Amino acid sequence: MNIQETIDCIRTWGEAKGITDPQAKGTPAGQLAKLQEEVSELELAWAENDKGEMIDAIGDCTVVLILLSELLNLKYEYCVETAYEIIAQRKGAMINGQFVKEAE
Repeated sequence: MNIQETIDCIRTWGEAKGITDPQAKGTPAGQLAKLQEEVSELELAWAENDKGEMIDAIGDCTVVLILLSELLNLKYEYCVETAYEIIAQRKGAMINGQFVKEAE
């Protein structure tokens, strides 16, 4: 399965579970809370150097972002493409392990 097929399956799963079904009670606020939970799990996995849990948490964060974009009527792929178009042109430097963009 390619990444686009996987994204489409996630959308179908989210609707089937009532997360993004217009008649259900899924909300952007609920998905943002879920994203915070998944990021916390990623932080813990990283602290424990647990690669399997890091993979799971990164995947879970991605699933939540896909479903959040659906709730916001935004196309996930468009969001990612737009972000890349912006960062591809960005200049900056690595500072303390983090890329810091130049002031514009």
